Amino acid sequence: MYNYLTMSDTKRSPYVWDYDISDSQFRDILEGRLVLGRLNRDWAARRLLDYAPYEEIIRLIGFKQLVENWSRWRPGVRSKRRIRGLDFLVTWLPVKHPEVLNG
Repeated sequence: MYNYLTMSDTKRSPYVWDYDISDSQFRDILEGRLVLGRLNRDWAARRLLDYAPYEEIIRLIGFKQLVENWSRWRPGVRSKRRIRGLDFLVTWLPVKHPEVLNG
């Protein structure tokens, strides 16, 4: 039997090395289009916030969603250093650069 999945369907996201889900599934979960048991958007965002570089976080979540959802995601983030940095960012952005929160 042939496997018709594309490489992007089978490639694992580096942020979910311990789960048997593809990169495309992870992105669908992160965008709220897919839920697999307890693996929902909040879970995916917290994984990204814990393990991804800053640029990847902003590319995949965006400033607006980060600011709007940070209070809900914050308790699940393990890195104290990451929490301090993101606490600053979500407080600073609306005051100093509200234009990045539009649209």
